[in-house]
Parts: sequence; C-alpha cells; structure tokens
Amino acid sequence: MPSAKEVEEALSHVLVPGIGRSLTQLNMIRAVDAANDKLKITLASTALDPAVQDWVQAKARGELEKLHDMKEVGIEFVEAKPQELNRIDHVLAIMSGKGGVGKSLVAGLLAVGLNRMGYEVGILDADITGPSIPRMFGLAVRPTGSDTGILPVLSRSGIEIMSINLLLPQEDDAVIWRGPLIGKAIQQFWEDVLWGKLDYLIVDLPPGTADAPLTVMQSLPLSGVVIVFSPQELAAMVVRKAVRMAREAMHIPILGVVENMSYLVLPDTGKKLELFGKSRADEMAKAAEAPLLGQIPIDPEIARLCDQGNIERYDSEVVNSLAQAFLGTVRDKAE
Repeated sequence: MPSAKEVEEALSHVLVPGIGRSLTQLNMIRAVDAANDKLKITLASTALDPAVQDWVQAKARGELEKLHDMKEVGIEFVEAKPQELNRIDHVLAIMSGKGGVGKSLVAGLLAVGLNRMGYEVGILDADITGPSIPRMFGLAVRPTGSDTGILPVLSRSGIEIMSINLLLPQEDDAVIWRGPLIGKAIQQFWEDVLWGKLDYLIVDLPPGTADAPLTVMQSLPLSGVVIVFSPQELAAMVVRKAVRMAREAMHIPILGVVENMSYLVLPDTGKKLELFGKSRADEMAKAAEAPLLGQIPIDPEIARLCDQGNIERYDSEVVNSLAQAFLGTVRDKAE
C-alpha cells in the first residue's frame, strides 16, 4: 500500500489551474485512507469552482492509479476555509515612515532573493491606494477562485502575489477608499486568499503610521518588521516614528533596516556618489536597535527592469546579500 508520503509526492504533480502550484504546495490534501488495495483521498475544494474540481479529480486519480497498481481510487472534496489550509512559517512586514523611499522595491528584491535560495515565498501587497508590486513583476492577469477563496497569481519564478491592482479593470484606476474599507481589503487578502504552504509571506505595507499599517500589525501574525529609509534628514526623522510604532506601540520586533538610494556608482570611475547626502545607515540601525540588512544603490538597471515588469531578472549581489542578511537575522531571533 502507498504511504502518505508517496501519495503527497504523486499529488505534487497535479498543478491547480489558475495558479500553477500543486495540491501538495497548497496544502489541499485533507486525508489519506489506504486499505485492501483501495485508496481514498480527501481534498479541500477551497477556491476551486466545479469545473476545476472535476479537472483536479481526474488528474489526481491518474497520478494515484500509478501507485502500486491500485485497484480502486476514490477522491472526494470537502469544504475548508483558506485559513485552515494556509501554513506560513514567517509573515514579514516591509515598512517605511513615508512614501517614495523604495519600500515596495525592497519587498520585491527580498522576495526574489529568498525565492532564488529555494524558499517558497509570497507577497501580500497591502498598499491598497498605491500598489506597485504587480507592475514590477509584470503581472496583468486576474486572480481566479470561487466563493470559498481566492488563488493568488504566480510570478514567472514562482512567487505568489496578491494585490488590489490585479482586481481592478485597469491598473491605473484609482482606489478612492476611506480607512475602514482599506483595512477590510487587507484583512480579506489575509483571510480569503489560499496561500498554501509558504516559508515567507512578505507584506508590503502602505507608508506611514496610520490606519492601514495599524490594521496589518493588529490582524496579521507578524514575525517582524523591516524598515526602509533613504538618506535624507526628513526620511530619518519619520523612520524614528515607524520604529516607535512597531516596537513600542505594537510590540513587534524589528528585524532590520534597509537604506535605499544610498549611493550612485559612477560608471567611468567606480566612485560612489551620495546624491541624497551622507548615509544614515548606521544611525538608523542604532535607532531601531536592529541590524543593517543592506544599502541599495541608485541603479538605472533596477528602474528599467521594474518598469518593464522584469524585477526577477535583476542580477546583482545586492539581491543575494539582502536575502542572506535577512535570513541571518531570522535565525538569530529564533535562537
């Protein structure tokens, strides 16, 4: 008789239409019962409409019938809420005290770096009124699902993404909502989206310290916060506000800080030019009582690739070093 592990391996070849992740990755296997050459599998029907359920059932049966020449394979579906299926090891918020410092860029680069290292990663774009994650990743398809849940969209390299921009008729449509509606949308992206099994879910917060970031900090089980800033004096001042909100008001650990637009490398000489003034990286790390995870330069290549929707093609040591520094901090916190 096949073991539960063998069943999971077989069902890892069944990719759910609309997202391209397997039944195993989405944690949709609810029960395995094998006896007397008969195999009965129970799957969650979450986010699957009837037509997709029929397709999944046929595909799963085909894979399972290959196991030990099973004489009878039964597959049934049961209802389950997305939150019952989601197994996310770490939920990380990317935060900034003000807009325009590259918070979404850091969220995207960190997701790309972790994905390249073999981790299962998702991005929840909680910046409802200024979403930019879909454009960076070149995504224009609408999420699929049913009345029981929503499936995120998969990027080219396999990063799960959910953003309000993926639900709008046009990506440049304005979302003119008051705070409570924005907070409700963020909660739905957490509660109603089938993320499945993830090592890291990166939450791209709205800038500032108002209702929307507060909603995330109160309603999501955050493992910690990474704070993004730029070298300007004004940015440094508002970073301190974000630090106080996260650490003192919400009691959420700050895992590290990232300085964006830190310098420009002159192509002819290789000299670093600090366009926005002297770096405040060490000062901000000290204020946050957290490690400096990285200093991201002003790189025209980043801007070009993000505008083209090709952030996943960015080839720089910045991506790897950011992910490695973050993982080192997570390990230190765990110990």
